[in-house]
Formats: sequence, structure tokens, C-alpha cells
Amino acid sequence: MSASHTGHGIVSVLAGVLLAGTALAAPAVAADHPAGTGPASYTAQTDQAAAAVVYRGRVIAHPAINVRKTPNTKYKPIRSIPYGTVVDIKCKTNGEVVDGNPRWYLLKNGGWVSARYVENINGIPPWC
Repeated sequence: MSASHTGHGIVSVLAGVLLAGTALAAPAVAADHPAGTGPASYTAQTDQAAAAVVYRGRVIAHPAINVRKTPNTKYKPIRSIPYGTVVDIKCKTNGEVVDGNPRWYLLKNGGWVSARYVENINGIPPWC
């Protein structure tokens, strides 16, 4: 077999692979393809699902945890929640460091609590 014949065969094979790859990379979409089922829709659905998750935590502060207007202890508490109460958490942020922990949780019904005194029940909430 000659060198030019071998080179021609490789070029033909590479051209076939490139053409096949192009066909696989850009498939045609049927006219009756349902809207909202592609990759962008998947991202929107997963974002909605993440937002729908209710993160919960149990108060481990004795006798209660103070709920504050901001994620720090500079102002008076706006209310308190008794030890053992399960709270719904919206998200977390960094704030004043409390007993070595800078995280604070924003409660679904308003107000901030130090994460130091909340035991997570079903995962860690997302960042605010």
C-alpha cells in the first residue's frame, strides 16, 4: 500500500467522522416538539425546585433563640423562639460571628437567627 493511498484513507475517515459529529451535535427538532422541555427549561425547573425546598432547623439555644432584624446582636431582639422549636429557613448569610460561627439564617416568616443555635434538619439552606 502506498503512502498517498494511506493518507487518502485517513482523510476520508476523518471527513466522515466530522460529518457524523456535525449531524449528532445539531439534531433537527420536530415541529411538534413540546415547548419548555429543552436545557434552558431544565435549568428554570431546577431553580424553581430549589426555591420550593423548605429548609428546616431545630432551635438548640436554651431557653430560646433571639430573632433579630439584622444578622447581628447590636439591636434588641424582635421576638424569641423556644428551645426545640422547628423553624423554616429561607437562606443564609454571613453576619456577626457568634461563638465562632459567622452564619445567620433568614427565617421564612421574617427575622434573622444565629446559625450557631440552629441544628439543620434537612440540609443546608442556600445563600441569600
